[in-house]
Amino acid sequence: MGPVNTRTILASRDMSWFRDGPSLSTSARGAAAALARRVGLDTHRAAEVGLAVTEAATNIQRHATDGALLLRTLHTDDEAAVEFVTVDSGPGMVDVSAALADGASSTGTLGIGLGAVARLADHFDVHSVPGKGTVMAAQFWSRQADEEGVTPARAAGSQRVSGLTRPISGEMTCGDAWSARLDDVTAGGTGPDRPAVLVMVCDGLGHGPLAARASAAAVEAFHSTTATDPEGVMRAIHRALRGTRGGAAAVARIDPAAGRVQYCGIGNISGFLVDHASRKALLSVPGIVGANMRRLRTFEEPLPEGGALTMHSDGLTERWDHTALSGLLHHSPLVIAGQLLREAGVRRDDASVVVVKGVW
Repeated sequence: MGPVNTRTILASRDMSWFRDGPSLSTSARGAAAALARRVGLDTHRAAEVGLAVTEAATNIQRHATDGALLLRTLHTDDEAAVEFVTVDSGPGMVDVSAALADGASSTGTLGIGLGAVARLADHFDVHSVPGKGTVMAAQFWSRQADEEGVTPARAAGSQRVSGLTRPISGEMTCGDAWSARLDDVTAGGTGPDRPAVLVMVCDGLGHGPLAARASAAAVEAFHSTTATDPEGVMRAIHRALRGTRGGAAAVARIDPAAGRVQYCGIGNISGFLVDHASRKALLSVPGIVGANMRRLRTFEEPLPEGGALTMHSDGLTERWDHTALSGLLHHSPLVIAGQLLREAGVRRDDASVVVVKGVW
């Protein structure tokens, strides 16, 4: 995962959703340019961010039956970037390569084309399913190199863990949260070159600010505890959630050197190991973290070759089939998360989904 500060880059709350509507492109462009300036991008780069976001938003307005655009920031120790992701339901793109070719621009857009958006971005990914919809993601870092010619985008490297949260319809605050951190402690063959990755998802009971308070306490406990085993981390989260509404939570520890994942969950958090042909459920047990947490159990499974780990709250149903989304596992964790949210997300609940890919 490179030198990326996972405590910041993997935070799930620094985000704003913009829903499809007449003002989508205008409001998203203004917010994107302002966010770019706030994180320190120069005037020219901020304008490029605004242009790319406007093209993406206009595509949603013109072609999707339902869609949204998410803006958020990413951070290394010394630099920050703007990231956007679009999630839409609609006709999709039959030929993504053609849509990215120079001169290909949808009717009514700015005319720069998605290929230009891809060139403006430091990291770009898009996955489209004809008849279902499209997810597109892009990152924009400073283009200024250091004394060794290394740009912030190159230093950040590829993102191997990413996810999304979305509040229930009518709320501004999401009661779900997720986070991830590295375990560099040498244990069981895992060392600094192949660190284990810990991932947590928490669904605060109910909705709104009080649910968000519970999940925020879970994130803080997840990062502050010295425990590196899932049960130890879950106990720390349980203590932190006392005095809050409590919630459902799960912790996974991916150990690439040992070729295994350890998983400990309480309540309605779904975990799956997926490969190109199948998925395997990871088990949670009933209870409420912070209130009525039963005896913890850790389940262990081998890591699937070329696969990924997905975890999500019950704001997504389990009735998704990644094998019906052709080529999905060849894409970035953020785009995979976006497609799962589009495919299985429900509006009547907070939703969170996180994907780990490329760690093993």
